[in-house]
Amino acid sequence: MRRFLLPFYLVLSGCVPSAPSDMPSRAQTTSIDGNLPAVKVFTAPRPIPSYRANSDIARDFLDLAFNLESGRSLPTFTRFEGPISVRVTGRPSAGLGSDLNRLLHRLRTEAHIDIRQNQADNANITIEAVSRKEIRAVLPQAACFVAPNVSSLVQYSLARRTSLVNWTDLKERKRLSIFLPNDASPQEVRDCLHEELAQALGPLNDLYRLPDSVFNDDNVHTVLTGFDMLILRAHYDPSLHNGMQKSEVAKRISPILSRINPRGKQFAPRRLTHTPRSWINAIQRALGPGAKQKERIRAAHQAMQIAVAMGWNDHRRAFSHYAMGRLNMSVNLKKAREHFSIAARLYGQDPSTRLHAAYAASQLASFHIAEGNGKAALKQIGPHLDTAGRHENAALMSTLMLQRAEALDLTGRSSEARLIRMDSLGWARYGFGPDWAVRAKLREISSLSPLKKGRG
Repeated sequence: MRRFLLPFYLVLSGCVPSAPSDMPSRAQTTSIDGNLPAVKVFTAPRPIPSYRANSDIARDFLDLAFNLESGRSLPTFTRFEGPISVRVTGRPSAGLGSDLNRLLHRLRTEAHIDIRQNQADNANITIEAVSRKEIRAVLPQAACFVAPNVSSLVQYSLARRTSLVNWTDLKERKRLSIFLPNDASPQEVRDCLHEELAQALGPLNDLYRLPDSVFNDDNVHTVLTGFDMLILRAHYDPSLHNGMQKSEVAKRISPILSRINPRGKQFAPRRLTHTPRSWINAIQRALGPGAKQKERIRAAHQAMQIAVAMGWNDHRRAFSHYAMGRLNMSVNLKKAREHFSIAARLYGQDPSTRLHAAYAASQLASFHIAEGNGKAALKQIGPHLDTAGRHENAALMSTLMLQRAEALDLTGRSSEARLIRMDSLGWARYGFGPDWAVRAKLREISSLSPLKKGRG
Protein backbone atom coordinates (compact mmCIF):
# COMPACT_ATOMS: atom_id res chain seq x y z
CA MET A 1 0.00 0.00 0.00
CA ARG A 2 1.07 3.60 -0.47
CA ARG A 3 1.68 5.08 2.96
CA PHE A 4 1.54 8.69 4.05
CA LEU A 5 5.21 9.48 4.08
CA LEU A 6 5.18 13.20 3.40
CA PRO A 7 4.96 13.32 -0.40
CA PHE A 8 8.38 14.04 -1.83
CA TYR A 9 7.14 16.87 -4.04
CA LEU A 10 5.45 18.87 -1.25
CA VAL A 11 7.91 21.50 -0.08
CA LEU A 12 7.85 23.47 3.14
CA SER A 13 8.69 26.79 1.50
CA GLY A 14 8.29 26.40 -2.21
CA CYS A 15 9.71 24.28 -5.01
CA VAL A 16 10.83 25.20 -8.55
CA PRO A 17 9.86 26.63 -12.04
CA SER A 18 10.97 26.35 -15.69
CA ALA A 19 11.07 27.96 -19.14
CA PRO A 20 8.81 27.82 -22.20
CA SER A 21 11.57 26.31 -24.32
CA ASP A 22 11.98 23.57 -21.73
CA MET A 23 8.35 22.51 -21.84
CA PRO A 24 7.81 18.89 -22.89
CA SER A 25 5.88 18.87 -26.15
CA ARG A 26 4.21 15.47 -25.57
CA ALA A 27 1.12 16.90 -23.95
CA GLN A 28 -2.50 17.60 -24.74
CA THR A 29 -5.07 19.73 -22.96
CA THR A 30 -8.51 18.85 -21.67
CA SER A 31 -11.04 21.68 -21.51
CA ILE A 32 -12.41 22.54 -18.08
CA ASP A 33 -14.57 25.20 -16.54
CA GLY A 34 -13.16 28.03 -14.44
CA ASN A 35 -10.67 30.86 -14.74
CA LEU A 36 -7.53 28.76 -14.70
CA PRO A 37 -6.10 27.28 -17.92
CA ALA A 38 -7.09 23.82 -19.12
CA VAL A 39 -5.69 20.73 -17.44
CA LYS A 40 -2.63 19.35 -19.20
CA VAL A 41 -2.05 15.62 -19.36
CA PHE A 42 0.81 13.46 -20.55
CA THR A 43 0.43 11.37 -23.69
CA ALA A 44 3.34 9.42 -25.19
CA PRO A 45 5.44 7.76 -22.46
CA ARG A 46 9.23 8.12 -22.46
CA PRO A 47 10.39 5.51 -19.93
CA ILE A 48 14.06 5.48 -18.99
CA PRO A 49 15.65 2.01 -19.14
CA SER A 50 17.47 0.52 -16.18
CA TYR A 51 21.14 1.40 -15.77
CA ARG A 52 21.95 -1.59 -13.56
CA ALA A 53 23.63 -4.96 -14.00
CA ASN A 54 21.48 -8.04 -14.50
CA SER A 55 23.11 -9.67 -11.49
CA ASP A 56 21.86 -6.81 -9.29
CA ILE A 57 18.41 -6.95 -10.91
CA ALA A 58 18.21 -10.71 -10.29
CA ARG A 59 18.77 -10.10 -6.59
CA ASP A 60 16.18 -7.31 -6.64
CA PHE A 61 13.67 -9.58 -8.36
CA LEU A 62 13.98 -12.28 -5.71
CA ASP A 63 13.72 -9.81 -2.83
CA LEU A 64 10.70 -8.16 -4.42
CA ALA A 65 8.89 -11.38 -5.29
CA PHE A 66 9.42 -13.36 -2.10
CA ASN A 67 8.89 -10.77 0.64
CA LEU A 68 6.20 -8.40 1.84
CA GLU A 69 6.79 -4.77 2.85
CA SER A 70 6.47 -5.86 6.49
CA GLY A 71 9.53 -8.08 6.08
CA ARG A 72 7.57 -11.35 6.14
CA SER A 73 8.61 -13.97 3.60
CA LEU A 74 6.31 -15.37 0.93
CA PRO A 75 6.49 -19.17 0.63
CA THR A 76 5.93 -19.44 -3.13
CA PHE A 77 5.90 -17.45 -6.34
CA THR A 78 2.44 -16.24 -7.47
CA ARG A 79 1.01 -14.43 -10.48
CA PHE A 80 -1.97 -14.53 -12.83
CA GLU A 81 -2.02 -17.24 -15.47
CA GLY A 82 -3.50 -16.53 -18.90
CA PRO A 83 -5.13 -13.28 -20.12
CA ILE A 84 -5.87 -10.75 -17.37
CA SER A 85 -9.05 -8.68 -17.29
CA VAL A 86 -9.51 -5.37 -15.45
CA ARG A 87 -12.74 -3.54 -14.62
CA VAL A 88 -13.51 -0.22 -12.94
CA THR A 89 -16.29 0.19 -10.39
CA GLY A 90 -17.37 2.80 -7.84
CA ARG A 91 -17.28 6.49 -8.69
CA PRO A 92 -14.11 7.00 -10.76
CA SER A 93 -12.63 10.48 -11.15
CA ALA A 94 -12.66 12.07 -14.59
CA GLY A 95 -9.11 11.21 -15.65
CA LEU A 96 -8.93 7.64 -14.37
CA GLY A 97 -10.15 6.04 -17.60
CA SER A 98 -7.52 7.64 -19.82
CA ASP A 99 -4.72 7.02 -17.33
CA LEU A 100 -5.76 3.36 -17.05
CA ASN A 101 -5.85 2.94 -20.83
CA ARG A 102 -2.33 4.36 -21.15
CA LEU A 103 -1.03 2.12 -18.38
CA LEU A 104 -2.60 -1.04 -19.81
CA HIS A 105 -1.10 -0.22 -23.21
CA ARG A 106 2.35 0.12 -21.61
CA LEU A 107 1.94 -3.17 -19.77
CA ARG A 108 1.09 -4.93 -23.05
CA THR A 109 3.87 -3.36 -25.10
CA GLU A 110 6.70 -3.01 -22.53
CA ALA A 111 6.05 -5.84 -20.06
CA HIS A 112 4.45 -8.18 -22.65
CA ILE A 113 1.52 -8.92 -20.31
CA ASP A 114 -1.80 -9.89 -21.89
CA ILE A 115 -4.02 -7.49 -19.95
CA ARG A 116 -7.18 -5.69 -21.09
CA GLN A 117 -10.12 -3.82 -19.68
CA ASN A 118 -13.69 -5.09 -19.61
CA GLN A 119 -16.63 -4.61 -17.27
CA ALA A 120 -17.43 -8.28 -16.60
CA ASP A 121 -18.37 -9.16 -13.03
CA ASN A 122 -15.76 -11.92 -13.06
CA ALA A 123 -12.85 -9.67 -14.05
CA ASN A 124 -9.53 -10.70 -12.52
CA ILE A 125 -8.78 -7.23 -11.18
CA THR A 126 -11.41 -4.80 -9.90
CA ILE A 127 -10.41 -1.16 -9.51
CA GLU A 128 -12.90 0.43 -7.13
CA ALA A 129 -12.88 4.23 -6.88
CA VAL A 130 -14.00 5.44 -3.46
CA SER A 131 -13.37 8.45 -1.22
CA ARG A 132 -10.23 8.89 0.82
CA LYS A 133 -12.44 8.83 3.91
CA GLU A 134 -13.69 5.36 2.99
CA ILE A 135 -10.16 4.08 2.47
CA ARG A 136 -8.91 5.53 5.75
CA ALA A 137 -11.86 4.05 7.63
CA VAL A 138 -10.43 0.65 6.73
CA LEU A 139 -6.68 1.39 6.68
CA PRO A 140 -5.96 4.76 8.36
CA GLN A 141 -2.43 5.13 6.97
CA ALA A 142 -3.19 4.11 3.39
CA ALA A 143 -3.74 6.43 0.44
CA CYS A 144 -4.70 3.38 -1.65
CA PHE A 145 -4.13 -0.37 -1.49
CA VAL A 146 -4.59 -3.75 -3.15
CA ALA A 147 -6.08 -6.93 -1.62
CA PRO A 148 -6.49 -10.52 -2.87
CA ASN A 149 -9.67 -12.58 -3.21
CA VAL A 150 -12.18 -9.71 -2.92
CA SER A 151 -14.09 -7.58 -5.41
CA SER A 152 -15.15 -4.59 -3.29
CA LEU A 153 -14.17 -2.53 -0.28
CA VAL A 154 -17.19 -3.90 1.57
CA GLN A 155 -15.96 -7.46 0.99
CA TYR A 156 -12.48 -6.48 2.16
CA SER A 157 -13.86 -4.86 5.32
CA LEU A 158 -15.64 -8.08 6.22
CA ALA A 159 -12.65 -10.30 5.42
CA ARG A 160 -9.72 -8.11 6.51
CA ARG A 161 -8.87 -10.16 9.61
CA THR A 162 -9.22 -13.53 7.90
CA SER A 163 -6.87 -15.70 5.87
CA LEU A 164 -8.88 -14.89 2.73
CA VAL A 165 -6.95 -11.65 2.23
CA ASN A 166 -3.63 -12.92 3.56
CA TRP A 167 -1.00 -12.73 0.83
CA THR A 168 1.13 -15.42 2.48
CA ASP A 169 -1.69 -17.95 2.00
CA LEU A 170 -2.10 -17.16 -1.70
CA LYS A 171 -1.26 -19.95 -4.15
CA GLU A 172 -2.32 -18.27 -7.40
CA ARG A 173 -3.70 -14.85 -8.30
CA LYS A 174 -7.18 -15.15 -9.74
CA ARG A 175 -9.20 -12.29 -8.28
CA LEU A 176 -8.19 -9.14 -6.40
CA SER A 177 -9.17 -5.52 -5.93
CA ILE A 178 -7.43 -2.17 -5.98
CA PHE A 179 -8.94 0.68 -3.98
CA LEU A 180 -8.19 4.17 -5.30
CA PRO A 181 -9.29 7.60 -4.03
CA ASN A 182 -11.71 9.47 -6.26
CA ASP A 183 -11.30 12.81 -4.48
CA ALA A 184 -7.53 13.27 -4.75
CA SER A 185 -5.58 15.18 -7.42
CA PRO A 186 -5.38 13.50 -10.85
CA GLN A 187 -1.67 12.84 -10.28
CA GLU A 188 -2.19 11.20 -6.90
CA VAL A 189 -4.89 8.93 -8.35
CA ARG A 190 -2.61 8.00 -11.25
CA ASP A 191 0.34 7.41 -8.90
CA CYS A 192 -1.79 5.02 -6.86
CA LEU A 193 -3.02 3.30 -10.00
CA HIS A 194 0.52 2.62 -11.22
CA GLU A 195 1.86 1.33 -7.93
CA GLU A 196 -1.14 -0.77 -6.93
CA LEU A 197 -1.68 -2.32 -10.36
CA ALA A 198 2.04 -3.19 -10.49
CA GLN A 199 1.76 -4.91 -7.11
CA ALA A 200 -1.49 -6.61 -8.11
CA LEU A 201 0.35 -8.14 -11.05
CA GLY A 202 3.79 -8.73 -9.59
CA PRO A 203 6.02 -7.91 -6.62
CA LEU A 204 4.39 -7.10 -3.28
CA ASN A 205 7.50 -5.73 -1.63
CA ASP A 206 9.17 -2.32 -1.62
CA LEU A 207 12.94 -1.83 -1.39
CA TYR A 208 14.56 1.46 -0.42
CA ARG A 209 17.74 0.39 -2.22
CA LEU A 210 16.00 0.72 -5.62
CA PRO A 211 16.72 4.19 -7.06
CA ASP A 212 14.66 3.83 -10.24
CA SER A 213 11.41 2.16 -9.22
CA VAL A 214 7.92 2.67 -7.83
CA PHE A 215 8.69 -0.38 -5.67
CA ASN A 216 10.27 2.02 -3.17
CA ASP A 217 8.52 3.69 -0.24
CA ASP A 218 10.27 7.01 -0.82
CA ASN A 219 7.48 7.78 -3.36
CA VAL A 220 9.86 9.62 -5.69
CA HIS A 221 8.77 7.85 -8.88
CA THR A 222 5.15 8.42 -9.78
CA VAL A 223 4.75 6.17 -12.83
CA LEU A 224 6.16 2.76 -13.68
CA THR A 225 9.76 3.03 -14.82
CA GLY A 226 11.76 1.05 -17.33
CA PHE A 227 13.09 -1.04 -14.44
CA ASP A 228 9.56 -1.74 -13.21
CA MET A 229 8.41 -2.90 -16.63
CA LEU A 230 11.47 -5.16 -16.84
CA ILE A 231 10.62 -6.71 -13.46
CA LEU A 232 7.01 -7.28 -14.53
CA ARG A 233 8.09 -8.77 -17.85
CA ALA A 234 10.36 -11.21 -16.01
CA HIS A 235 7.52 -11.98 -13.58
CA TYR A 236 5.38 -13.19 -16.51
CA ASP A 237 8.12 -15.02 -18.37
CA PRO A 238 6.91 -18.46 -19.61
CA SER A 239 9.68 -20.24 -17.70
CA LEU A 240 8.16 -19.21 -14.35
CA HIS A 241 4.90 -20.46 -12.89
CA ASN A 242 2.80 -20.43 -9.72
CA GLY A 243 4.00 -22.45 -6.77
CA MET A 244 7.74 -22.20 -7.48
CA GLN A 245 10.06 -21.97 -4.49
CA LYS A 246 12.58 -19.15 -4.21
CA SER A 247 15.46 -21.51 -5.01
CA GLU A 248 13.74 -22.59 -8.22
CA VAL A 249 13.13 -19.01 -9.35
CA ALA A 250 16.72 -18.09 -8.44
CA LYS A 251 18.00 -20.69 -10.94
CA ARG A 252 15.90 -19.28 -13.76
CA ILE A 253 15.93 -15.52 -13.25
CA SER A 254 19.46 -14.89 -14.56
CA PRO A 255 18.84 -16.64 -17.91
CA ILE A 256 15.52 -14.77 -18.17
CA LEU A 257 17.21 -11.40 -17.67
CA SER A 258 20.00 -12.26 -20.12
CA ARG A 259 17.34 -12.93 -22.74
CA ILE A 260 14.99 -10.00 -22.14
CA ASN A 261 17.55 -7.40 -20.99
CA PRO A 262 20.82 -7.89 -22.89
CA ARG A 263 21.88 -4.31 -22.08
CA GLY A 264 22.14 -5.36 -18.42
CA LYS A 265 25.31 -7.28 -19.26
CA GLN A 266 27.26 -4.08 -19.94
CA PHE A 267 26.95 -2.63 -16.42
CA ALA A 268 29.20 -3.51 -13.52
CA PRO A 269 27.41 -4.91 -10.45
CA ARG A 270 27.02 -2.47 -7.56
CA ARG A 271 25.78 -4.96 -4.97
CA LEU A 272 24.17 -2.33 -2.76
CA THR A 273 23.95 -3.41 0.85
CA HIS A 274 20.61 -4.28 2.39
CA THR A 275 18.61 -1.52 4.08
CA PRO A 276 18.41 -2.16 7.84
CA ARG A 277 15.01 -1.97 9.50
CA SER A 278 16.42 0.66 11.91
CA TRP A 279 16.97 3.09 9.01
CA ILE A 280 13.52 2.40 7.56
CA ASN A 281 11.88 2.95 10.95
CA ALA A 282 13.80 6.21 11.43
CA ILE A 283 12.76 7.53 8.01
CA GLN A 284 9.14 6.58 8.59
CA ARG A 285 9.23 8.29 11.99
CA ALA A 286 10.78 11.40 10.49
CA LEU A 287 8.42 11.78 7.53
CA GLY A 288 5.34 9.82 8.50
CA PRO A 289 2.31 10.94 10.51
CA GLY A 290 1.98 11.36 14.24
CA ALA A 291 5.38 12.59 15.46
CA LYS A 292 6.22 16.04 16.82
CA GLN A 293 8.79 18.25 15.09
CA LYS A 294 11.62 17.52 17.53
CA GLU A 295 10.94 13.78 17.27
CA ARG A 296 11.01 14.02 13.47
CA ILE A 297 14.36 15.81 13.45
CA ARG A 298 15.83 13.30 15.88
CA ALA A 299 14.61 10.44 13.71
CA ALA A 300 16.02 12.03 10.54
CA HIS A 301 19.35 12.56 12.28
CA GLN A 302 19.32 8.92 13.34
CA ALA A 303 18.66 7.85 9.74
CA MET A 304 21.58 9.97 8.59
CA GLN A 305 23.88 8.46 11.22
CA ILE A 306 22.87 4.96 10.15
CA ALA A 307 23.52 5.86 6.51
CA VAL A 308 27.01 7.09 7.39
CA ALA A 309 27.72 4.02 9.54
CA MET A 310 26.62 1.77 6.67
CA GLY A 311 29.12 3.50 4.40
CA TRP A 312 26.42 4.55 1.95
CA ASN A 313 27.04 7.17 -0.70
CA ASP A 314 23.96 6.29 -2.71
CA HIS A 315 20.40 7.64 -2.88
CA ARG A 316 19.61 6.38 0.64
CA ARG A 317 22.34 8.57 2.13
CA ALA A 318 21.07 11.43 -0.04
CA PHE A 319 17.48 10.83 1.07
CA SER A 320 18.60 11.01 4.71
CA HIS A 321 20.09 14.46 4.03
CA TYR A 322 17.01 15.50 2.05
CA ALA A 323 14.80 14.57 5.00
CA MET A 324 17.04 16.58 7.34
CA GLY A 325 16.78 19.53 4.98
CA ARG A 326 13.01 19.32 4.82
CA LEU A 327 12.60 19.13 8.57
CA ASN A 328 15.03 21.98 9.24
CA MET A 329 13.21 24.40 6.93
CA SER A 330 11.09 25.68 9.80
CA VAL A 331 13.84 25.84 12.42
CA ASN A 332 17.28 26.33 10.82
CA LEU A 333 17.47 27.51 7.22
CA LYS A 334 21.25 27.38 7.11
CA LYS A 335 21.25 23.71 8.11
CA ALA A 336 18.43 22.96 5.70
CA ARG A 337 20.41 24.43 2.81
CA GLU A 338 23.52 22.47 3.74
CA HIS A 339 21.62 19.19 3.77
CA PHE A 340 19.87 19.93 0.46
CA SER A 341 23.27 20.73 -1.10
CA ILE A 342 24.71 17.40 0.08
CA ALA A 343 21.62 15.55 -1.19
CA ALA A 344 21.91 17.29 -4.59
CA ARG A 345 25.58 16.33 -4.88
CA LEU A 346 24.93 12.68 -4.02
CA TYR A 347 21.92 12.42 -6.32
CA GLY A 348 23.90 14.02 -9.14
CA GLN A 349 26.44 11.17 -9.14
CA ASP A 350 24.04 8.54 -10.52
CA PRO A 351 21.97 8.69 -13.74
CA SER A 352 19.33 6.60 -11.97
CA THR A 353 18.64 9.44 -9.54
CA ARG A 354 18.08 12.34 -11.93
CA LEU A 355 14.51 12.72 -10.72
CA HIS A 356 15.70 12.82 -7.11
CA ALA A 357 18.24 15.47 -8.11
CA ALA A 358 15.44 17.56 -9.59
CA TYR A 359 13.70 17.66 -6.21
CA ALA A 360 16.89 18.71 -4.43
CA ALA A 361 17.51 21.38 -7.08
CA SER A 362 14.02 22.75 -6.53
CA GLN A 363 14.75 23.24 -2.86
CA LEU A 364 18.05 24.98 -3.55
CA ALA A 365 16.44 27.22 -6.17
CA SER A 366 13.99 28.48 -3.56
CA PHE A 367 16.93 29.85 -1.55
CA HIS A 368 18.31 31.66 -4.59
CA ILE A 369 14.92 33.22 -5.34
CA ALA A 370 14.49 34.33 -1.72
CA GLU A 371 17.92 36.02 -1.97
CA GLY A 372 16.91 37.78 -5.20
CA ASN A 373 19.48 35.85 -7.24
CA GLY A 374 17.49 35.04 -10.36
CA LYS A 375 20.52 33.96 -12.42
CA ALA A 376 21.56 31.36 -9.85
CA ALA A 377 17.99 30.07 -9.61
CA LEU A 378 17.71 29.71 -13.39
CA LYS A 379 21.01 27.83 -13.47
CA GLN A 380 19.79 25.51 -10.72
CA ILE A 381 16.46 24.82 -12.42
CA GLY A 382 17.55 24.55 -16.04
CA PRO A 383 18.75 20.93 -16.26
CA HIS A 384 15.77 19.44 -14.43
CA LEU A 385 12.55 20.44 -16.18
CA ASP A 386 12.80 17.85 -18.91
CA THR A 387 13.51 15.24 -16.23
CA ALA A 388 10.24 16.11 -14.49
CA GLY A 389 8.39 15.88 -17.80
CA ARG A 390 9.96 12.61 -18.83
CA HIS A 391 8.95 11.09 -15.49
CA GLU A 392 5.43 12.52 -15.95
CA ASN A 393 5.51 14.39 -12.67
CA ALA A 394 3.20 17.34 -13.25
CA ALA A 395 3.38 18.55 -9.63
CA LEU A 396 7.15 18.83 -9.76
CA MET A 397 7.15 20.24 -13.28
CA SER A 398 4.62 22.97 -12.50
CA THR A 399 6.55 23.88 -9.36
CA LEU A 400 9.78 24.14 -11.34
CA MET A 401 8.04 26.31 -13.92
CA LEU A 402 6.57 28.64 -11.31
CA GLN A 403 9.97 29.06 -9.70
CA ARG A 404 11.52 29.73 -13.07
CA ALA A 405 8.93 32.45 -13.61
CA GLU A 406 9.96 34.12 -10.36
CA ALA A 407 13.62 33.86 -11.35
CA LEU A 408 12.87 35.42 -14.75
CA ASP A 409 11.10 38.30 -13.03
CA LEU A 410 14.18 38.84 -10.89
CA THR A 411 16.34 39.13 -14.03
CA GLY A 412 13.99 41.61 -15.68
CA ARG A 413 12.46 39.15 -18.17
CA SER A 414 8.88 39.75 -17.09
CA SER A 415 7.24 38.90 -20.43
CA GLU A 416 8.83 35.44 -20.43
CA ALA A 417 7.85 35.05 -16.79
CA ARG A 418 4.16 35.75 -17.50
CA LEU A 419 4.07 33.19 -20.31
CA ILE A 420 5.67 30.40 -18.35
CA ARG A 421 3.63 31.15 -15.25
CA MET A 422 0.43 30.78 -17.25
CA ASP A 423 1.78 27.66 -18.98
CA SER A 424 2.57 26.04 -15.64
CA LEU A 425 -0.98 26.22 -14.33
CA GLY A 426 -2.33 23.50 -16.62
CA TRP A 427 0.27 21.10 -15.23
CA ALA A 428 -0.50 22.32 -11.71
CA ARG A 429 -4.15 21.39 -12.20
CA TYR A 430 -3.12 17.81 -12.93
CA GLY A 431 -0.48 17.71 -10.21
CA PHE A 432 -2.26 19.49 -7.35
CA GLY A 433 -5.93 19.16 -8.27
CA PRO A 434 -8.54 21.74 -7.25
CA ASP A 435 -8.28 25.43 -8.05
CA TRP A 436 -7.60 26.41 -4.45
CA ALA A 437 -4.60 24.05 -4.30
CA VAL A 438 -3.20 25.45 -7.56
CA ARG A 439 -3.62 29.04 -6.38
CA ALA A 440 -2.07 28.19 -3.01
CA LYS A 441 1.00 26.75 -4.76
CA LEU A 442 1.19 29.85 -6.96
CA ARG A 443 1.04 32.14 -3.91
CA GLU A 444 3.54 30.01 -1.99
CA ILE A 445 6.19 30.23 -4.67
CA SER A 446 5.47 33.84 -5.53
CA SER A 447 5.98 34.81 -1.88
CA LEU A 448 9.60 33.63 -2.06
CA SER A 449 10.62 36.54 -4.27
CA PRO A 450 11.81 39.84 -2.70
CA LEU A 451 9.82 41.56 -5.47
CA LYS A 452 6.59 40.14 -4.06
CA LYS A 453 7.12 40.64 -0.34
CA GLY A 454 4.06 42.12 1.31
CA ARG A 455 1.70 41.25 -1.56
CA GLY A 456 -0.18 38.44 0.13
